[in-house]
Amino acid sequence: MQKDFPLTQFSKGSGCGCKIAPSVLQEMLQGATQLNCPALLIGNETKDDAAVYELEDGNCIISTTDFFTPIVNDAYTFGMIAAANAISDVYAMGGKPLMAVAILGWPIEKIPAAIAKQVLEGGRKICHEAGIPLAGGHSVDLPEPVFGLAVTGIVKKENIKKNNAIKENDILFITKPLGSGVLASALKRGILKKEHEEFLVKNLCALNKTGEQLGKKNFVHAMTDVTGFGLLGHLTEMTEDTKLCALIEKNKIPKLNGFDEYAAQFIYPENTTRNFSAYSTKCEGMNDLDFLLFCDPQTNGGLLFSANEKNRTDVLGLMKECGQEIWEIGKIISKEKNEVVFV
Repeated sequence: MQKDFPLTQFSKGSGCGCKIAPSVLQEMLQGATQLNCPALLIGNETKDDAAVYELEDGNCIISTTDFFTPIVNDAYTFGMIAAANAISDVYAMGGKPLMAVAILGWPIEKIPAAIAKQVLEGGRKICHEAGIPLAGGHSVDLPEPVFGLAVTGIVKKENIKKNNAIKENDILFITKPLGSGVLASALKRGILKKEHEEFLVKNLCALNKTGEQLGKKNFVHAMTDVTGFGLLGHLTEMTEDTKLCALIEKNKIPKLNGFDEYAAQFIYPENTTRNFSAYSTKCEGMNDLDFLLFCDPQTNGGLLFSANEKNRTDVLGLMKECGQEIWEIGKIISKEKNEVVFV
């Protein structure tokens, strides 16, 4: 069935690499006005991962949606990845997911409904892992296959983690290696090695559950997940409206197995160059082919968060307790010129 319907061949982009370019999105949202709503704590003004609405009892509702075209050929795996990616936005706010509803677009005349059923089953599997029901959804007939979730979560007001609440001298951590955009492009071309595909899929399907635990720690100040705008884009979102800068050590940034091999062949998604165009002027120290990694659009990427430098041991201990890999990639310093500095 997979040989007859390689899903990545039915769409132009793949995964979060199919996102609209940052400059185009900014044009779309420019001048948008927000209804005056005091209970809406986080809307679209801060480019955060989800909207947050305060309830009367100190709890807050998190609302988010995410969907995209296939990043792998197998339908069941595509469903798992898309679901994990959507749920990640709740974890990135420090919250706990409660339920999800599906978003499905399917080219009925091109691909049988039985393949779409496998996508939904994959999504349901990940929802089960997250401890939430896939409670319904909506489907439409589209020229390209699309799948994702609208997810509702909950968080205590004091546990909300915004993406731009960094503090000077914070340490920056990331919980997954980069490079999924490059490897997904190699898969789409049919040249991704089996051992690299297995490692890629494992990372793409992994839930960012540790975000809920990090949300409960007051020494964690800011958090987001690395997705379609790449590491540089999300670092910029953390720092651009502050007087602070992210100082990143290049040799500490983790990469997926096989990244260097495919990057050396100039295999990368189109959105890499779009991200470069949007964010390259806001950083320094990105030289030569660094952009292939720093601007690589991630799908269900790791959590990127800042924590008080005095609590490094606490962070590492919590991650070990959760069985979560983690890399320290830099720190927050006073801004002199640019939002991000690579050294």
